[in-house]
Amino acid sequence: MLLNLLGNEPRARTRVFEDYAIEKALERADLLVTYTCNNRPDPEQQLQLVKFVERGGRWLALHGSNSAIDPPTPGGPRVFRTPRELGPVAQVLGSQFLGHPPIAPYLVEVTQPHHPLVAGVQAFEVADELYVSELHPPLDVLLHTTHSGPSRGFVEGDTTDDQPRPVLYLKRSGDGEVCYFTLGHCRGRYDMQDLGVDDLGVEDRGGWVIPEFVTVLGRCLDWGLHGHSTAAPAGVMAV
Repeated sequence: MLLNLLGNEPRARTRVFEDYAIEKALERADLLVTYTCNNRPDPEQQLQLVKFVERGGRWLALHGSNSAIDPPTPGGPRVFRTPRELGPVAQVLGSQFLGHPPIAPYLVEVTQPHHPLVAGVQAFEVADELYVSELHPPLDVLLHTTHSGPSRGFVEGDTTDDQPRPVLYLKRSGDGEVCYFTLGHCRGRYDMQDLGVDDLGVEDRGGWVIPEFVTVLGRCLDWGLHGHSTAAPAGVMAV
Protein backbone atom coordinates (compact mmCIF):
# COMPACT_ATOMS: atom_id res chain seq x y z
CA MET A 1 0.00 0.00 0.00
CA LEU A 2 2.89 2.37 0.72
CA LEU A 3 4.38 1.69 -2.70
CA ASN A 4 1.00 2.22 -4.34
CA LEU A 5 0.70 5.61 -2.67
CA LEU A 6 4.25 6.55 -3.69
CA GLY A 7 3.49 5.32 -7.20
CA ASN A 8 0.78 7.97 -7.53
CA GLU A 9 3.52 10.63 -7.51
CA PRO A 10 5.30 10.42 -10.89
CA ARG A 11 8.35 12.33 -9.68
CA ALA A 12 9.00 10.06 -6.70
CA ARG A 13 11.83 7.64 -7.47
CA THR A 14 11.71 4.96 -4.80
CA ARG A 15 14.16 2.32 -3.59
CA VAL A 16 13.35 -0.39 -1.02
CA PHE A 17 15.72 -1.86 1.59
CA GLU A 18 15.40 -4.43 4.38
CA ASP A 19 17.76 -2.68 6.81
CA TYR A 20 19.72 0.54 7.34
CA ALA A 21 22.59 -0.33 5.01
CA ILE A 22 21.48 2.58 2.83
CA GLU A 23 24.41 5.00 3.01
CA LYS A 24 24.72 5.72 -0.72
CA ALA A 25 20.96 5.96 -1.24
CA LEU A 26 20.55 8.19 1.81
CA GLU A 27 23.14 10.64 0.49
CA ARG A 28 20.88 11.35 -2.50
CA ALA A 29 17.51 11.02 -0.78
CA ASP A 30 15.04 13.76 0.11
CA LEU A 31 12.64 11.47 1.97
CA LEU A 32 13.16 8.39 4.14
CA VAL A 33 10.12 6.21 4.91
CA THR A 34 10.51 3.48 7.55
CA TYR A 35 7.92 0.86 8.45
CA THR A 36 9.93 -1.51 10.61
CA CYS A 37 10.03 -3.35 13.92
CA ASN A 38 13.22 -4.01 15.89
CA ASN A 39 15.37 -2.92 12.97
CA ARG A 40 18.38 -1.42 14.74
CA PRO A 41 20.88 0.80 12.94
CA ASP A 42 24.47 0.23 14.01
CA PRO A 43 26.44 3.21 15.44
CA GLU A 44 27.70 4.35 12.01
CA GLN A 45 24.21 4.09 10.51
CA GLN A 46 22.81 6.01 13.46
CA LEU A 47 25.10 8.92 12.65
CA GLN A 48 24.12 8.75 8.98
CA LEU A 49 20.44 8.97 9.88
CA VAL A 50 21.02 11.93 12.19
CA LYS A 51 23.03 13.73 9.51
CA PHE A 52 20.32 13.01 6.93
CA VAL A 53 17.68 14.82 8.97
CA GLU A 54 19.92 17.64 10.15
CA ARG A 55 20.95 18.50 6.60
CA GLY A 56 17.30 18.96 5.63
CA GLY A 57 15.98 15.44 4.98
CA ARG A 58 12.43 14.46 5.82
CA TRP A 59 11.78 11.17 7.61
CA LEU A 60 8.32 9.60 7.74
CA ALA A 61 8.59 6.97 10.49
CA LEU A 62 5.70 4.56 10.89
CA HIS A 63 4.61 2.25 13.68
CA GLY A 64 7.55 0.25 15.12
CA SER A 65 10.34 2.33 13.60
CA ASN A 66 11.25 3.54 17.12
CA SER A 67 11.56 0.04 18.59
CA ALA A 68 14.41 -2.13 19.84
CA ILE A 69 12.94 -5.30 21.34
CA ASP A 70 14.76 -8.20 22.98
CA PRO A 71 12.91 -11.54 23.02
CA PRO A 72 12.11 -13.41 26.24
CA THR A 73 14.89 -15.43 27.88
CA PRO A 74 14.65 -19.09 26.79
CA GLY A 75 12.83 -21.02 29.47
CA GLY A 76 11.80 -17.85 31.28
CA PRO A 77 8.57 -15.86 31.36
CA ARG A 78 7.32 -14.45 28.04
CA VAL A 79 8.42 -10.90 28.74
CA PHE A 80 10.01 -8.57 26.19
CA ARG A 81 12.65 -5.95 26.98
CA THR A 82 13.10 -2.69 25.11
CA PRO A 83 16.78 -1.71 25.43
CA ARG A 84 17.99 1.78 24.60
CA GLU A 85 20.04 0.78 21.56
CA LEU A 86 18.94 3.38 19.03
CA GLY A 87 21.49 5.92 20.26
CA PRO A 88 20.96 9.46 18.93
CA VAL A 89 18.30 8.19 16.52
CA ALA A 90 15.80 8.05 19.39
CA GLN A 91 16.34 11.77 19.98
CA VAL A 92 15.84 12.56 16.29
CA LEU A 93 12.73 10.36 16.10
CA GLY A 94 11.39 11.98 19.26
CA SER A 95 10.53 8.72 21.01
CA GLN A 96 11.49 5.12 21.75
CA PHE A 97 8.99 2.30 22.18
CA LEU A 98 8.59 0.83 25.68
CA GLY A 99 5.51 -1.38 25.44
CA HIS A 100 1.83 -1.54 24.59
CA PRO A 101 -1.32 -2.92 26.22
CA PRO A 102 -3.14 -5.80 24.51
CA ILE A 103 -4.57 -4.80 21.13
CA ALA A 104 -8.09 -3.44 21.59
CA PRO A 105 -10.11 -0.58 20.11
CA TYR A 106 -9.16 2.86 21.42
CA LEU A 107 -10.02 6.45 20.58
CA VAL A 108 -7.58 8.64 18.64
CA GLU A 109 -8.28 12.33 19.15
CA VAL A 110 -7.23 15.35 17.09
CA THR A 111 -4.82 17.58 18.99
CA GLN A 112 -4.53 20.37 16.42
CA PRO A 113 -7.70 20.40 14.28
CA HIS A 114 -6.43 23.12 11.94
CA HIS A 115 -3.08 21.56 11.06
CA PRO A 116 -2.94 20.55 7.36
CA LEU A 117 -2.03 16.93 8.16
CA VAL A 118 -5.23 16.38 10.18
CA ALA A 119 -7.61 19.18 9.15
CA GLY A 120 -11.16 17.89 8.74
CA VAL A 121 -10.36 14.55 10.42
CA GLN A 122 -12.64 13.71 13.33
CA ALA A 123 -11.75 11.58 16.35
CA PHE A 124 -11.78 7.92 15.33
CA GLU A 125 -11.60 4.48 16.89
CA VAL A 126 -8.93 1.99 15.83
CA ALA A 127 -7.88 -1.49 16.94
CA ASP A 128 -4.12 -1.14 16.83
CA GLU A 129 -1.13 -1.23 19.15
CA LEU A 130 -1.35 1.71 21.56
CA TYR A 131 2.26 2.77 21.99
CA VAL A 132 3.67 3.76 25.35
CA SER A 133 7.01 5.38 24.53
CA GLU A 134 9.86 7.25 26.13
CA LEU A 135 9.47 10.72 24.67
CA HIS A 136 12.21 13.13 23.59
CA PRO A 137 10.56 16.55 23.23
CA PRO A 138 9.88 19.06 21.90
CA LEU A 139 7.17 17.34 19.86
CA ASP A 140 4.50 19.02 17.76
CA VAL A 141 1.67 16.59 18.52
CA LEU A 142 -1.18 16.40 15.98
CA LEU A 143 -3.06 13.24 17.08
CA HIS A 144 -3.12 11.68 20.54
CA THR A 145 -4.82 9.09 22.70
CA THR A 146 -4.97 8.44 26.44
CA HIS A 147 -4.12 5.30 28.36
CA SER A 148 -3.42 4.21 31.90
CA GLY A 149 -2.60 0.65 32.89
CA PRO A 150 -0.18 -2.23 32.30
CA SER A 151 1.66 -3.16 29.13
CA ARG A 152 1.35 -6.87 29.65
CA GLY A 153 4.32 -8.87 28.35
CA PHE A 154 6.79 -5.96 28.48
CA VAL A 155 9.26 -5.07 31.23
CA GLU A 156 8.44 -1.39 30.71
CA GLY A 157 5.39 0.50 29.54
CA ASP A 158 3.14 0.27 32.62
CA THR A 159 1.49 3.63 33.29
CA THR A 160 -0.44 5.05 36.21
CA ASP A 161 -1.30 8.43 34.71
CA ASP A 162 -3.76 9.33 31.99
CA GLN A 163 -1.54 11.76 30.11
CA PRO A 164 -1.99 12.09 26.33
CA ARG A 165 0.08 9.61 24.29
CA PRO A 166 1.26 10.99 20.93
CA VAL A 167 -0.10 9.12 17.90
CA LEU A 168 1.07 11.57 15.21
CA TYR A 169 3.67 14.27 15.71
CA LEU A 170 6.39 16.30 14.02
CA LYS A 171 9.88 16.94 15.37
CA ARG A 172 12.52 19.19 13.86
CA SER A 173 16.26 18.55 14.01
CA GLY A 174 18.60 20.96 12.31
CA ASP A 175 17.18 21.81 8.89
CA GLY A 176 15.09 18.64 8.62
CA GLU A 177 12.04 17.10 10.22
CA VAL A 178 10.59 13.78 11.33
CA CYS A 179 6.91 12.90 11.03
CA TYR A 180 6.09 9.98 13.32
CA PHE A 181 2.81 8.03 13.01
CA THR A 182 2.49 5.26 15.60
CA LEU A 183 -0.42 3.43 13.95
CA GLY A 184 0.07 0.71 11.35
CA HIS A 185 0.00 -2.68 13.09
CA CYS A 186 -0.59 -5.39 10.50
CA ARG A 187 -0.17 -9.18 10.42
CA GLY A 188 -0.95 -11.55 7.58
CA ARG A 189 -1.68 -15.21 8.12
CA TYR A 190 1.91 -16.28 7.50
CA ASP A 191 3.84 -13.34 8.95
CA MET A 192 4.69 -14.96 12.30
CA GLN A 193 6.63 -17.98 11.08
CA ASP A 194 9.89 -16.62 12.53
CA LEU A 195 8.20 -16.85 15.96
CA GLY A 196 7.11 -20.44 15.42
CA VAL A 197 3.55 -19.80 14.24
CA ASP A 198 3.15 -21.29 10.78
CA ASP A 199 -0.35 -19.93 10.15
CA LEU A 200 -2.24 -17.43 12.31
CA GLY A 201 -5.44 -18.41 10.55
CA VAL A 202 -6.57 -14.78 10.34
CA GLU A 203 -5.39 -11.47 8.95
CA ASP A 204 -5.02 -8.48 11.27
CA ARG A 205 -5.06 -5.22 9.32
CA GLY A 206 -5.17 -2.79 12.26
CA GLY A 207 -5.38 0.81 11.15
CA TRP A 208 -4.95 -0.02 7.46
CA VAL A 209 -8.71 -0.58 7.11
CA ILE A 210 -9.64 2.68 8.89
CA PRO A 211 -10.42 5.53 6.43
CA GLU A 212 -9.00 8.20 8.76
CA PHE A 213 -5.68 6.34 8.98
CA VAL A 214 -5.43 6.03 5.21
CA THR A 215 -6.29 9.73 4.79
CA VAL A 216 -3.70 10.93 7.29
CA LEU A 217 -1.06 8.53 5.94
CA GLY A 218 -1.58 9.92 2.45
CA ARG A 219 -1.12 13.44 3.77
CA CYS A 220 2.03 12.39 5.62
CA LEU A 221 3.49 10.99 2.41
CA ASP A 222 2.52 14.20 0.64
CA TRP A 223 4.34 16.14 3.39
CA GLY A 224 7.38 13.94 2.88
CA LEU A 225 7.40 14.33 -0.88
CA HIS A 226 6.51 18.02 -1.08
CA GLY A 227 7.60 19.53 2.21
CA HIS A 228 5.62 22.65 3.04
CA SER A 229 5.24 23.73 -0.58
CA THR A 230 2.29 23.03 -2.84
CA ALA A 231 4.33 21.55 -5.64
CA ALA A 232 6.97 18.84 -5.55
CA PRO A 233 10.50 19.67 -6.67
CA ALA A 234 11.64 17.73 -9.69
CA GLY A 235 12.98 14.26 -9.05
CA VAL A 236 12.20 13.66 -5.39
CA MET A 237 14.16 10.61 -4.21
CA ALA A 238 12.59 8.39 -1.55
CA VAL A 239 14.13 5.41 0.24
